[in-house]
Amino acid sequence: MKFAHLADTHLGYRQYGLFEREMDFYNVFNHIIDKLIEERPDFVIHSGDLFEFSRPPTNALLNVQKGILALKDAGIPVYAIAGNHDIIMRKNALPPHVLFKEMGLKIISPKNQFFIENDIFIGGTPYVSKHQATYLTESLKNLELMSKDYDKRILVLHQGIDKYLPFEYELELANIPESFNYYAMGHIHARITDDFGQGKLAYPGSTEIWKIDELGNYQKNGKGFYMVDMGGDIPEIESINMEMSREFLRENIVFPELDAEIEKIKNHISTLSNKPLLSLTVEGGNFNRSEVYDKLNQVFSDICLSLRPNFKSQSLIDAEEILKDVSALNPHKLISGRLKEFENQKITDLALSLFNEMSNGNTENAEEISKKFYEEFYDN
Repeated sequence: MKFAHLADTHLGYRQYGLFEREMDFYNVFNHIIDKLIEERPDFVIHSGDLFEFSRPPTNALLNVQKGILALKDAGIPVYAIAGNHDIIMRKNALPPHVLFKEMGLKIISPKNQFFIENDIFIGGTPYVSKHQATYLTESLKNLELMSKDYDKRILVLHQGIDKYLPFEYELELANIPESFNYYAMGHIHARITDDFGQGKLAYPGSTEIWKIDELGNYQKNGKGFYMVDMGGDIPEIESINMEMSREFLRENIVFPELDAEIEKIKNHISTLSNKPLLSLTVEGGNFNRSEVYDKLNQVFSDICLSLRPNFKSQSLIDAEEILKDVSALNPHKLISGRLKEFENQKITDLALSLFNEMSNGNTENAEEISKKFYEEFYDN
């Protein structure tokens, strides 16, 4: 018995406001559908964030419709849960998945907590925010009871776990039942497989590069989905890698070598079939940022889909080194201490998350965290 496990397709995401990037996410999704039909698994599990928004653009809906119907025609059932991007955290809100229920999509939800596929228990819950941790823990206990009479059990969740996402988790590893054979996870965009319970816990990762700090994991582990064989005592997991539509380049240049490095990057780009996305950091030396930016823009604006330059002059680097040596300036402790007066851990968690993202230049992710916080606590 084999099944495919994917998650975090984020269809409808227009990265950097670029229509081409929205199409890239559709392209890899459609290639995955083709690969699934070629591999012919017994069923497919999608562990959340099928869409980027709870009200997806028409193109996103059409691509999912096409994919669901193609899998249905091939006789491959699809099971799915809603992720945090798929649904507004509001009572009785419905994810866009319901539009495809009549086409055969099997939605795991609070009303339909599990399905049975060839004597395999497939149960789970859609995304639950951290402030509903007690509800989530009770739901997991109930699913454990429901599954006890089945030899093969799959738990489907879209949650960050403290072991893998220490600053932004919703679920502690200690609160997850250990009676399942496979834990089909979503939410973390890196590929992760781990021993847990009676089998394996796995995040297949996002199917496209949703933000730049996923690049390292992609270069190491690839992106795509998992094929899982449940025939033995322990599930066997095979990574199926998909090619990205374009390269995502991240380069660091020391200013005295600027011209030589620019030429090297230009030569590499000339070998590519599609325009890449280029994130470029120039550091070292004392230089005029405006002049360097103009040079980079002149060279790369026409041959790259997106140019995102960053600059670190020598004075800034020296200041950073000085701050590293001042052990008393622990920003996480300073932030937590300052916010104690609010007596609200959710606000402290929000501040720490925003600090971590903004410190790494991830403004888009910080905006998304702020948006989700507002929706959960104020948009009622």
